[in-house]
Amino acid sequence: MPANSFGSRFVVTTFGESHGPALGVVIDGCPAGVNFDADFLAHELARRRPGGALVSGRQERDQPEVLSGIYEGKTLGTPIAIVVRNHDARSEDYAQIAGALGGPSVRGGHADDVWRLKFGHSDPRGGGRSSGRETVSRVMAGAVAQMVLRARVPSLHIRSFAEQIGPEVLSAEQIQAAHQLSSAEIDGFPARFPSVSSAHAVSALLEAAKRDGKSYGGRALITAIGVPVGLGQPVFHKLKADLAAAFLGIGATCAVEIGEGEESSGAEGSEFHTGSRGQYGGIRGGISTGERLEARVSFKPTSSVLDVAKKGRHDPCIVPRAIPVLEAMMALVLVDHWLWMKTDRGDEP
Repeated sequence: MPANSFGSRFVVTTFGESHGPALGVVIDGCPAGVNFDADFLAHELARRRPGGALVSGRQERDQPEVLSGIYEGKTLGTPIAIVVRNHDARSEDYAQIAGALGGPSVRGGHADDVWRLKFGHSDPRGGGRSSGRETVSRVMAGAVAQMVLRARVPSLHIRSFAEQIGPEVLSAEQIQAAHQLSSAEIDGFPARFPSVSSAHAVSALLEAAKRDGKSYGGRALITAIGVPVGLGQPVFHKLKADLAAAFLGIGATCAVEIGEGEESSGAEGSEFHTGSRGQYGGIRGGISTGERLEARVSFKPTSSVLDVAKKGRHDPCIVPRAIPVLEAMMALVLVDHWLWMKTDRGDEP
């Protein structure tokens, strides 16, 4: 199976399966001399971890083991390899799926059957490589990318929150207020949905969904402020194209909007292009403008529902745990294009 690597300058290759012994990432292209923050890496993994009333009940420690690329607390410029061990896989939960491969997927919305048809052989336990657990590797890579960005572009800050959880949707006023919150404050809200008035409703919705085997879709809003001007290539590898690819590559993603997105399709040009209200999402001509980057990412309802969900351990909504994954993927794109810009200008990274 090819296509397990992402990036052009800051290249990450993820490996491992949901129920294998470990998952990991190899990062190639990280500049030397960057302070390696092991506490920050552990913190980002903890934000993505399963376990809790509103998410999957799978209990994983997700303690990172750095195998290479770091010496005396700094990056060496050589490949960085990091792994986490799996401790709480329950492979027996997938015996029925393993026996049914070759026919239609026994889990509607999953790709167990098409994986087997495409490759001739696959790992049905927890979805194998297609499991949401694979994103632990992306979060590890994203944490290293943020270490580089913090060292080289300290003004840059990435933040994301849930804008919609099933029928619960933030108002325009609540979205503006959420932009002023820190990541830690957003993490303190149930489902990372920053609304005091909706906290009980969101918790009740997802707790009932776990109990009844239901699931919900939702939408996340992700932003980056302090982005340097000039990131992105003007033809292929436009910044918006690489961001869209990064977000759409996350399981269950079904749509990405940059700036005003779908609303712009019904706009009139002399009004749309007047002033600066963030309508372009911080990107024009495929290149960052220095304004706030803003994207909305929509997720379909979790595919495991009804009896399958009741018997297993599944998220009733992907969005809450997708937040740190989205931030990781944005960091990977931004550091990749920052390194690319340095190459374009002949500067040292």
